[in-house]
Amino acid sequence: MMGSLRFPFWFSQPSKRPHSSLDSSSPSSFSAAAAFGVGIGLGLSITHKFTNQRDPLLQSALNSIFSNFRSNCSSPMWGSLSLADNSSAAMEPRTGASFPSILNDTRRLLGIGLRKKSVLGLKNIDVYAFGVYADENDIKNLLSEKYGKLSVPALKENKEFQEDVLEKDICMTVRLQIVYGRLSISSVRSAFEESVGSRLQKFGGSDNQELLKRFTSQFKDEYKIPKGSVIELSRERGHVLCTKIDGKEVGSIQSKLLCRSLLDLYVGEDPFDRQAKENIEQKLASLVIQ
Repeated sequence: MMGSLRFPFWFSQPSKRPHSSLDSSSPSSFSAAAAFGVGIGLGLSITHKFTNQRDPLLQSALNSIFSNFRSNCSSPMWGSLSLADNSSAAMEPRTGASFPSILNDTRRLLGIGLRKKSVLGLKNIDVYAFGVYADENDIKNLLSEKYGKLSVPALKENKEFQEDVLEKDICMTVRLQIVYGRLSISSVRSAFEESVGSRLQKFGGSDNQELLKRFTSQFKDEYKIPKGSVIELSRERGHVLCTKIDGKEVGSIQSKLLCRSLLDLYVGEDPFDRQAKENIEQKLASLVIQ
């Protein structure tokens, strides 16, 4: 999960900075300039302090903030999905990232969310938008007989149903669209080491380092992921996790544990985006009882 570090100072970043009309000789102007300089100095000091920490997403975000003193400070909002059955695409509202309503002919878009990083309590960095898909036929074939007579509200609160979504051999895809322009592939690799690694330990114990390394080693330094790049992580038949970057398959690993650990980041008990999870559960439930 994205950690949040908080410090007792405030740093203003208006979306468009006009030319200053303050009289530089006035006391209030001097105080503002001094406060601004202290804020920058403290921020740069903190940036340097984090250089050797194992959180490249945070470090990359800090570099961006303190090398560019103008940024958009629109208030955070949860990504949500408003999608009619006949729509061809849906948009994540904060970032404008677009997601097709259907993948691979039968995988239906269940919900859209946003992976964010809180930086020093100053602002949230939008790292990537994501869409979660599931094979409609698999949902009906594997879940409808057991849960088809329940109501949508009852299904959303049913822990066994949520567990079956993670455990059953349902073809699912998590489609990531990069929205942070300075994200490196090494940052993605390290972030998955932390997040997927914690889930592997949670569900399978502490002896899964080799499995984790097989997964993260797919994100090689040679791959570039500028803003707009797409990473797809798909659970295929037989619990095979297939990874694609901009449509090119970069690896596949057969592991039920790995598939579950990856999906848990988005639809598990402690997801990256809780509102997205609620939307996903709502859509899953509606498909089951159709």
